Amino acid sequence: MNIQEPVVMAAETIPAVEIKGLSRNFGTFEALRNLSLAVQPGETLAIFGHNGAGKTTLLKILSTVMKPTGGEVFYGGLSIAADAENIRRRLGVLSHQSFLYSSLTAYDNLVFYSRLYDVADCDTRIKHLLNRLGLRSRMYDKVGTFSRGMSQRLAIARALLHRPEVVLMDEPESGLDTFAMDTLWQLVREDSRTVIFTHHNLERGFQAASRVAIMARGKMFFCPDIKCSPGELEKAYAASLEMA
Repeated sequence: MNIQEPVVMAAETIPAVEIKGLSRNFGTFEALRNLSLAVQPGETLAIFGHNGAGKTTLLKILSTVMKPTGGEVFYGGLSIAADAENIRRRLGVLSHQSFLYSSLTAYDNLVFYSRLYDVADCDTRIKHLLNRLGLRSRMYDKVGTFSRGMSQRLAIARALLHRPEVVLMDEPESGLDTFAMDTLWQLVREDSRTVIFTHHNLERGFQAASRVAIMARGKMFFCPDIKCSPGELEKAYAASLEMA
C-alpha cells in the first residue's frame, strides 16, 4: 500500500503594513480615494507622486496622527483603529516636523524620547546614534543653535532610537549632505526594518528602495509587486503627472 505524504501548506506571510480601502476627505476634497496597499516585512517602499497626490496625508494616517475618513490600516495584523497605542511603539517616524525641543540639548532630547519608549541602556544607544550621525561633538548644545541639516540628523536619531519595526519617512533626505544621506540609509536598513518613504527625486528614491509606487489624485497609480526598471518608473511617473 502506498501511503501518501501529508501536504504541508506554506504559512501565509502577514504583511508588515496593510492598507485596505483607505480614504481621507477634507470637506469636499478627496485627499485619499479607496487606496489599498500591502508592504511585506523587510521591504523598503518608495512612494512618488505630484504635489497634492496624497503622499503626506497617507504617511500621517500610517503614523496615527491623522484618522482616515474610511478604510482600515493594519500593522502585522493589528488594526490601527483598535491598537493605535501599541502600534505607535513599533513605529519610527521622520516627517517635516522634527518633534525636537529647541530649548533642550541634543542629548536631553534623546533622553526624553528614550524614557517614552523605555529604551534599554539609553546612554549607550544615544551616544552611538549621535556618533554615527556626526553630532557627538554637539550633543550638549541646545537644538535651537543647530542648522537645518543638523536638526534633521538629530530627528533621524530620534526616529530610530527605539529600534522600530517599521519606519515611515516623508522626504527624509531634505536638508542632508551626502554623508548624512548615506548614514541615514545605513541606519534604516539595520535590523531588517520595513520602510515606507516618500521622495521627490526618482533616481535617489529608486536607488534606496526595494520596491516603488506612484500616487496620483489620492490613489495608487502605479504599484508593481516587484521592483520595476528605472525606465518603467520614469514612464509611469510622466503619465501620472498628466493627472495632476
